[in-house]
Amino acid sequence: MHDPVAPPLQEERARFTGEDAEFRRLVTKGALLELATAGFYRFWLATRIRQHLWGATILGGDPLEYLGTGRELLYGFLFALAILAPIYIAYLLLGLAAESYKAFASLPLVLFFIAFGQFALYRARRYRLHRTAWRGLRFGMGGSGWAYSWRAMLWGAAVIATLGLALPWAAAALERYKMRNTLYGDLQGSFVGRGWDFFKRGSWIWLVGVVGVVLWIVLLGGVANSGEGHGAKPHAGAAALGGLSMLVLGLVAVFFYGAYKAIQWRWWVEGVRIGNVGATSDLRTWALIGNYWKFIGWAVLTLLLGVALLAGVSFALAHFGVVNFDALGSKSGPHPAFIATIIGWYLLLLLAMGVLWRIYFVQRVWKLVILSLTLHGLDAAREVKARETTADAIGEGLMDSFDIAGF
Repeated sequence: MHDPVAPPLQEERARFTGEDAEFRRLVTKGALLELATAGFYRFWLATRIRQHLWGATILGGDPLEYLGTGRELLYGFLFALAILAPIYIAYLLLGLAAESYKAFASLPLVLFFIAFGQFALYRARRYRLHRTAWRGLRFGMGGSGWAYSWRAMLWGAAVIATLGLALPWAAAALERYKMRNTLYGDLQGSFVGRGWDFFKRGSWIWLVGVVGVVLWIVLLGGVANSGEGHGAKPHAGAAALGGLSMLVLGLVAVFFYGAYKAIQWRWWVEGVRIGNVGATSDLRTWALIGNYWKFIGWAVLTLLLGVALLAGVSFALAHFGVVNFDALGSKSGPHPAFIATIIGWYLLLLLAMGVLWRIYFVQRVWKLVILSLTLHGLDAAREVKARETTADAIGEGLMDSFDIAGF
């Protein structure tokens, strides 16, 4: 008598229904409101961005829901600020006093703040999961932020000591801790991805990167020593070659970064499990690289337009006699109108770059990843029981205080 054959796992392609134009309007309007409210609208903007992305993500025919509020993020930020402000002041005073006696005496305080940042990252993830629902049930997350923090610190030291070779194993270990503390209803999360698999996929990036950096350092060393005689300056051609090499290195880095992120996303997606539910990804490397190049192109164009705008406004101020640029170096100092122009130009440029960042590093990457997903075993998520859990927004506030919140 033959054993019954297990039915194949249900497979379904993920969908993303958000419109690029709608998201672009959302973040552009949000940036202007951030400017008008001295930055306080950022909490409501982050909430609206998540509502847009979550609501447009369709898994198994049903969208995700984001249930957090801007008020929660604001309260979390203020509470975190009340904790961090005294620590910042104490750090400043103790750091100044310690450095007057011994160099690097404040290093333990720096390490503490790095550890605190890892704690904030974990708590922020916990908050977002507790505010995410699918088919009427919320996700959840337990575990300790400090337990994650010391793990991240130790693995970070190993990554530095091995010049990045330990990164795949560090990523796998940290993801295992996060996922085994992740829940959907009563389904337990897990991470089955292995560091060795990540290493095999991305080792060529590490090898080419190390060789490239070494060759670049040798080239710069040759440029620095290209002068005739001791203490002579390098030839103009050699200096130009050094500058060109830096530009080329930066442009090539875009390709390697896109390749690395594509490998990382595919490896991560294939390792995540919620109960028996898993996924695979066919994320295309060139799609990510192209997305990053679009960001660079628009950023360069925005910068050029910004410089042209500043030049035009400055010319107009000089033409109408508002600012005398010949007297800017005098003891009277720059004219208030010119100072206001510079500040306004800087803020507008900063907001424009923020809009581009949210479009190409948040929404477009999210869209590419979601559209690459094939979900497996969704039938295992039908009989899930709800859990009554919640989480505060302090972690998000800590992230905001460290300026490491993604969106």
